[in-house]
Amino acid sequence: MPAIEVSHVTKEYQLGALQSLKQKLVNTGARLMGREVEQTPLFKALDDVNFSIEPGEVVGIIGHNGAGKSTLLKMLARISTPTSGHVKVNGRVAPLIEVGAGFVGDFTGRENVYLNGAILGMSKREIDRKFDEIVDFAEMAEFIDTPVKRYSSGMQVKLAFAVATSIEAEILIVDEVLAVGDLAFQRKCFDRMENLIKREQRTVLMVSHNIRQVERLCHRVFMLDRGRVAHQGNPKAVCNAFFDYNDKKIYEQSKQFLLASGQRPVVSSGELDLEEIRLLDKTGAAVDRLAHLAAMVIELHVTVKSPLRKVAIGIGIHTPDMIYVANDDSSLCGREPVDLELGKHVIRYSVPALTLLPGIFSLRVGVAPTDTDRVVFYGENLKAFQVTADDISHSRTVNQGFVSFGGSWLFDRAVTASSSFV
Repeated sequence: MPAIEVSHVTKEYQLGALQSLKQKLVNTGARLMGREVEQTPLFKALDDVNFSIEPGEVVGIIGHNGAGKSTLLKMLARISTPTSGHVKVNGRVAPLIEVGAGFVGDFTGRENVYLNGAILGMSKREIDRKFDEIVDFAEMAEFIDTPVKRYSSGMQVKLAFAVATSIEAEILIVDEVLAVGDLAFQRKCFDRMENLIKREQRTVLMVSHNIRQVERLCHRVFMLDRGRVAHQGNPKAVCNAFFDYNDKKIYEQSKQFLLASGQRPVVSSGELDLEEIRLLDKTGAAVDRLAHLAAMVIELHVTVKSPLRKVAIGIGIHTPDMIYVANDDSSLCGREPVDLELGKHVIRYSVPALTLLPGIFSLRVGVAPTDTDRVVFYGENLKAFQVTADDISHSRTVNQGFVSFGGSWLFDRAVTASSSFV
């Protein structure tokens, strides 16, 4: 028997401000008289969602903000009910949702442990038995008899997490609660979750924006988009699909920003105009997406309005949040400065193998004389592009850097003489 069954679940909310009782009566009267009443639209937070989870299975739910993740978890925790469809949960549930929401500021930590435990369905005897363990895990022994209103927000959440994870439930429903407290305590929380999952074999449904964590912990992952299941299955495949979706969204936002601004964010002396930037693949076709380690040509179309002598052209790459990743300059490594005469020019910069890891990047371009500090042209965020890789786990590369060394590996068995040590 599945631990969780979700069948054709739809959840709708009324958009707009809540109507007063007077307005509702007026609208009802208007309907009875046959007049049309303007209806505020309904928003589908969930739209015909179906899945089941087997006992002992760990399932992750990912998606952008507003995709319906928390709405779904609240239904499974019986905090909310669906507009249509049904949810069936077989077993005791420990919901780790909005941890610490039930704490009373004037109560001490001790009193809130008993109150919060009772709200979560624990008996007094069960709380008595686990009280010391809860306090020790939360590292709150010194403050347990102090009113919670004197706690920092981190202290409150640490104590609440300790209470919530002490419940002996078959099913854990977890919503963004592993980022609790400082880094040391977060490590502690993660270890506890791994213990509950791997040793105690609890059924776990978890929501997190830490995609690497989801890929590591979960057996299966669902990706929600606008209330529907967009992808499901293998954690690596679904997590990579999520990053690909996000990269496309960032790329579109970058394009829209440039269109909305009506001009490129540049500094120019007026001697040179950058008319167009094109990215070309190995066939010479203009593209916005390139594969990791693919050949690439950056093509600049410029109009020179005043002759330029001994100038250098620089091309750089940065992330959407303006972290500079790479740069090259036409005057570096012994290259000679160039002269640009009046008229239109096409400048091409070739990259034999693009070592950028998967993600969204933008180009910046600069032109300046090599013998002065004067800027002829400089612009950032001039063209966004996406780097893809089917054989690289995007979640593994997040926060690990932007560029692959591109080197080769050799694994050879070391041979040590028996007389090496005396």
